[in-house]
Amino acid sequence: MLVIGVDTGGTFTDFIWKDGDQWGEYKVLSTPANPAEAVLKGICHIAGDRDYDLVHGSTVATNAILEKKGAKTALVTNRKFEDVIEIARQNRGRLYDFSYRKNPPLVPRELRFGLPGRVDQEGKIIEDLAEAEIGALLEPLSVAGVESIAVSLLFSFANPKHERMIRKVLLRLGIPISLSHETLSEFREYERTSTTVINAYVSPKMGRYINFLTEHIGGQRFRIMQSNGGSISAATAMQESVRTILSGPAGGAVGAFEIGRMAGVSKLISFDMGGTSTDVALIDGKLPLTMESAIADYPVKVPMIDIHTVGAGGGSIAAIDAGDSLKVGPESAGADPGPICYGKGSEITVTDANLFLGRLVPDHFLGGTMDLQGQQLQEHFEQLASRLELSPVELAEGVLAVANTTMERAIKVISVERGFDPREFTLFSFGGAGGLHAAYLARGLNMPEVFIPCNPGILSAAGMLMSDVIKDYSQTVMLAEQAAETEVLEGHFHPLEERGQDDLLEEGVAEGCIVLERYLDMRYRGQSYEIMVPFGGDFHQSFHLLHEKTYGYCNVQKEIEVVNVRLRALGRPEKPHFPKAPFAGETPAAVALLGEREVVFDGRAEQTRIIDRQQLRHGNLVEGPAVLIEYSSTIVIPPFASGRVDDYGNIILTINA
Repeated sequence: MLVIGVDTGGTFTDFIWKDGDQWGEYKVLSTPANPAEAVLKGICHIAGDRDYDLVHGSTVATNAILEKKGAKTALVTNRKFEDVIEIARQNRGRLYDFSYRKNPPLVPRELRFGLPGRVDQEGKIIEDLAEAEIGALLEPLSVAGVESIAVSLLFSFANPKHERMIRKVLLRLGIPISLSHETLSEFREYERTSTTVINAYVSPKMGRYINFLTEHIGGQRFRIMQSNGGSISAATAMQESVRTILSGPAGGAVGAFEIGRMAGVSKLISFDMGGTSTDVALIDGKLPLTMESAIADYPVKVPMIDIHTVGAGGGSIAAIDAGDSLKVGPESAGADPGPICYGKGSEITVTDANLFLGRLVPDHFLGGTMDLQGQQLQEHFEQLASRLELSPVELAEGVLAVANTTMERAIKVISVERGFDPREFTLFSFGGAGGLHAAYLARGLNMPEVFIPCNPGILSAAGMLMSDVIKDYSQTVMLAEQAAETEVLEGHFHPLEERGQDDLLEEGVAEGCIVLERYLDMRYRGQSYEIMVPFGGDFHQSFHLLHEKTYGYCNVQKEIEVVNVRLRALGRPEKPHFPKAPFAGETPAAVALLGEREVVFDGRAEQTRIIDRQQLRHGNLVEGPAVLIEYSSTIVIPPFASGRVDDYGNIILTINA
């Protein structure tokens, strides 16, 4: 059976396909006006008239929020609580920025409606709600031209009766309705309301996108990647679009974890540098999950792989800031117009700087299918360099140095700032531009090794083919330590487990492939935030140990609370198998050497070997300087590094400086 993974990026749309034991890859320029066009073009090239399974990582939901182009959304909540999403948490994201302004809420004041009726924290109805009061909203919602509705009532996670009543009445409008107890069955009304609003805001656009693709691909099996590292059916993704916000980067983290695990490397910092941005994650034996994410300052309290993103990619634009200093990004040239060397751009980008220094080989870019126009670069570099009183070469190296510094800071956010030493980890580099910069980042962070997998430019798409089917569930229970007995907690888990089993069977997962993982959100009494602890054994002691690891201390005398029970239901299909290769010797075959060219390193032009990575075999050693070319990426091995090929074909760079 042909299986295709697709990752839509800001510059390229990446494809990987598996047909029996055969693998293939393909890249096309993204089509920002309609991302589906690039997806369909690639599928047509790969599959033709054949049947296939499709797993897709989409940026539709993310872009809808960032660009404020989601559906016209209304919020229905308790009377006097209409402004919860505007009051928010009163946090200042940039404490010393006197001009800081929060993003305005996605639902304006005139589209926020309050209803009577109240449920208390134990789920008891203390003020009932009549259908006539709900019906009074039909006309104003219709007149306003609302396209989607978010419903978020106080303590609906304890008793959802009123939310269900509201949906029953408002369904007459014929538009999507998101209920908070289904989107996020947890306390904290602001985060729950924000998450529900985001789901309502992006679901119609995601639905139109998925329907468009479905109509064009016919009856093919179609799945969407989630932010939590698992996939779900396209039908589920249309209803729960909030879970797809970081689907592309999540695919990359899953791919890094799975390939690292096969190669015996469990402590990784994943480094995914694409055309528009760089995504990094710290993987210490398992994928890092977070429940406290935000996009454009809007809280999204659903499980996501903990990924940090910065605006540094191959298409990041170099410019002069207000202080007459060189800056790079976060603005990107994207796919259109793209870098200057793509033929239509007019502003210098990171890709242009790499080409100017000789680190990209025009004849072999994208396997020779895309012509890089380096002859246009000299004039642009001379003009910008003269304004900074630099030589063109100094400018090009400066562009790369500034971009590298931005990416180093991103890695420090997920490592040093959280108590991890980068020197204990391997830098796992992928993305179309990652191999050009990885050795420099490792040197700057004193990391001894860089791991570069096969086909690094399409690893995010590959990760989607390696992902499990995952459904996450949670329920607020608020149990004091004395009440949090194992039997009581088991009773709270049972309905979630039944729901998880049913949902995965509906997703097409075989019963024998289902795994259920139980977790508790725990805290010391009086604390405001929780730690997720695996449920089983002495979970009280596990909490103390995790608290000490996270915050540097624990207090075994202090009372504990169990706030939420959390279930992760996984459908584990058969994963792709990669055979090991026999040792072929340290010296690469002569056919691997394609020639030599001058490449600039630290201000000096050095004769550098150009090597075809596809011709390298297990055990081959490559001393720097060298440039390794392959279809989806280019890898630079500077003079201070060397590379060896492991038994899976991965390149392991050793940093000698």
